[in-house]
Formats: sequence, C-alpha cells, structure tokens
Amino acid sequence: MKDWIAEADRLSPWPEATVVVAGFGASGFAAADGLLSLNAGTIIVLDDAETPAKSEKAALLGHLGVDVRLGAGASAELPEGVDLVVTSPGWAPTAPLLVQAAARGIPIWGEVELAWRMMQPDRVIPWLGITGTNGKTTTTLMLASMLSADGLRTDAVGNVGRPIIEALLDEIDYDVLAVELSSFQLHWTQSLQLHSAAVLNLHPDHLEWYGAEADPMAAYAADKAKIYERVTHACVYNVAEPATQTMVEEAEVTDGARAIGFRLDIPAPSMLGVVDDLLVDRAFVEQRRDSAMPLASVSDVHPPAPHNIENALAAAALARSFGVKPQSVAEGLRALPAGDHRIQTVAEVGGVAYVDDSKATNPHAAASSMRAFDSIVWIAGGQAKGTTFDTLVTRYAEKLRGVVLLGVDRQVIADALARHAPQVPVVVLDGSDTGVMVSAVAAAAEMAQPGDTVLLAPGCASRDIWSGYDARGEAFASAARQLGQ
Repeated sequence: MKDWIAEADRLSPWPEATVVVAGFGASGFAAADGLLSLNAGTIIVLDDAETPAKSEKAALLGHLGVDVRLGAGASAELPEGVDLVVTSPGWAPTAPLLVQAAARGIPIWGEVELAWRMMQPDRVIPWLGITGTNGKTTTTLMLASMLSADGLRTDAVGNVGRPIIEALLDEIDYDVLAVELSSFQLHWTQSLQLHSAAVLNLHPDHLEWYGAEADPMAAYAADKAKIYERVTHACVYNVAEPATQTMVEEAEVTDGARAIGFRLDIPAPSMLGVVDDLLVDRAFVEQRRDSAMPLASVSDVHPPAPHNIENALAAAALARSFGVKPQSVAEGLRALPAGDHRIQTVAEVGGVAYVDDSKATNPHAAASSMRAFDSIVWIAGGQAKGTTFDTLVTRYAEKLRGVVLLGVDRQVIADALARHAPQVPVVVLDGSDTGVMVSAVAAAAEMAQPGDTVLLAPGCASRDIWSGYDARGEAFASAARQLGQ
C-alpha cells in the first residue's frame, strides 16, 4: 500500500496507485469514472452480477483502460498489489472482498469519500448533508429546490439517486450541493467536513446490514452520527427525537458550528418551528431571542403531513445556514412537486381514499403516514429487514379499521397485531407474485367504510415481490383505480 493513500487528495500521485472498485452499480461506475479523472494507474472493477446494462458499461470503461470483471466469483479474491478499495454502499463489511482488504490493512472508502477527496484541496464545493431513517430524499429535494430558488447553482446528489462524483465531473461550477447520505455511505467515510448537516430521525432499519455487530442498532446510529463530524456551520437536529440532539452534543465539530433544532410547535431561540400555520426561523435572525422570521406557510408543503413539515423545517434550516433568503424557502417548497409514492392519493371510490405511501419501507415511515389519517385500512408487509412492529401497532391500533398483510415477512406484522391489537380484523395473503396487490386492494375495500383511508404504507422493503417500492406503488394505484371502473 502506498503511504500517501491515507491523506490522498486530487493532487496525489494517483498514476502510482492500484485501486479496486467493489460493485458496478451506479456508484461503482461513478467511482471508476472518478478514478479515471484522477489518472489512477490501475483500476479493477469487480462485481459478481453480470447484466446487459453492466456489460455495456464494462465495454465502455474497457476502452478507457479499466479492467472490469463481471460474473459469478469475480469478487471472491482481492487481487495482489492493491493500494485502495472503493466499495459500493450496499456491500456490508462482512463481504469477503472487504474482509480480505481489512485483513491486509488496505484502506476502504466509499464513493462518497472518494468524491470528497477529489475536491481537495483546491476545488471544494460546500456540501449540505442530510441523513436519517426516513425523509432523506424528500428533504434533499426540498433543500435543492430552495437553493435553486435563491439563484444558486446546485444539484441533489448522493443516495437520492445521482452519485456525487457524477456531479463533480459536470462542466458546471456548482455553488453548493444538497447531499443525501445513507448509513451505508457514511460507514465508509473518514474525512468529510460538511458545511452543515441534519439527522432527521433515528429508528430501526437496515439492521441486517449490521448483523455482525454485537449491537446492530448502536452501530447503525454511530454511522448516522458521522455526518456531524467536523461540520463547520450548523448541526441540525430534530427536537422530537432526543437521539439526534445527543449526536450533536457528542460530535467533534469545527469551532463555531452551531446546534440548530427544528420542531412542530413554537421554536425556542436557535430553532425553527411552526407558529400559526407558518414555518418560522428563530435561528438565523439577529433578534432571535424575542422574534422570529416567517419563512413559508404550512400550505406550501406538499403534502402537509406532520412528518413532511418536519422535513421542510430541516431543509429550511440547512438552506438558511447557507444564507438563503427567507422568501426562497417558500418559493422552493412551492416549486417542488409532490413525489410519487409518498402519501399520494391515487383514487377515491365510494367515499374511501386510497393513499400510496409505498416509499414507507420501515416501521417508522409507516407510523409517520398513520399520523396523518384518522381511520385506516392498512396494507402492509414485504421485507422487514430485521425490524419489529410492536411500537407502531401499539401506538396506532385505535386507528385501524382493518389490516391486509402480504409479502415474505407478513407474519412478523401479524404477530405484532395479535399481541397488541387482537380486535383488529386481519387478512393475510400468501400470494408471492405481483398480482397479490389486486387481492390486497380488494380485501381492503371490503373492510373500508366511507370516510376511511386505505393506506399502502408497507413498513417493509419491496424486493421480495416487486422490482422496487415504485413498482409496488404503481401496482397499488392501478388496483385502486380499477375499483371505480
């Protein structure tokens, strides 16, 4: 391993380096592209999956001198003479290739860490970072919209879907980036120093990724907390989630960085909150001890569900930390269309609303949906990812008119309902193909009464049956609309 790798930046002698890229999805391709831009000496990409799309990209990089190895067993052995491994975020530390790298003392970075190093020391773009169990993508898009409304050149990157390196290679001089960061991405970072950062919330999710840890939840939380390390301006936290404030208190930040809270009621100084249906700022105003600056109306937030108002407040706090004008917060919220599969009413039939929140892929996200409605027929189930539903069921049992369960881990939810809400009617469907959604919607319609909401908030991932949460949501919407025909 080259001695300079530990402190490497854009100006380091990359032509001397041999780098392995683990995984060839979007972030792996971007990492290889970024290493090409650095003129890395040898770039080897390893991925056990071989698809037409990956083969096409492999051919493209192959013409540029990248050694791409696809197919079963490609990642079984780490090549000799490797100086650095850049891993895709889905690869857990227990992956054999990464275990081998760690045993040899070879540094392991994620694409995010590589992106950060690529900007140093002379091409640094400020990052405003967002993490949390739920709401990351929505908040990142809100933030990017606010920044754009203020006339800043920006983009939403990271876990939102566009790799950060891809933006860095754009021929655009960005003023600032809105960066969504997952726990997986943060796990493989060491040197990030964000302008400002927010942790929206913290609840069990993706615990299977941390299965090798003695306390998976603690490991998950520790990775989330890394976003605050070395922050230079503002650490934004959720007042309703004490764990996020604790993260700020324990973080080693840059001198002068401030703790900024957000809440759904009247904010204290150094917080953002809600007063008389207005989002207000008592953090970035001169007279914050006795006054607040209106930023937007609650009606500017779409949809105006409580958890989405929290998302807007977090985005506003990050935007204001970067000097965005108050009016740009409202303009940015109004310019942002509501995302598909996020508390989206897709049909109204017989006085019953059918709401698609397929993006609710863990129990906390499902609970956030339930906060917004009074009487619910709940469609849930899928891949539970090691999470439990006892707290959710206990809290919202009185709202449940009935429940329809599907997916590989449907019994996990059924057991929680039996323990804590035995009075609620439950239909369990055993279908394992996409047609099961038609049966689920039909069963929910049988239970629903006028004024109810049939809510698809699965609390689980979707890939046991569908290609993603979006395909699951589209299946729900299609089935709901057919009811009215």
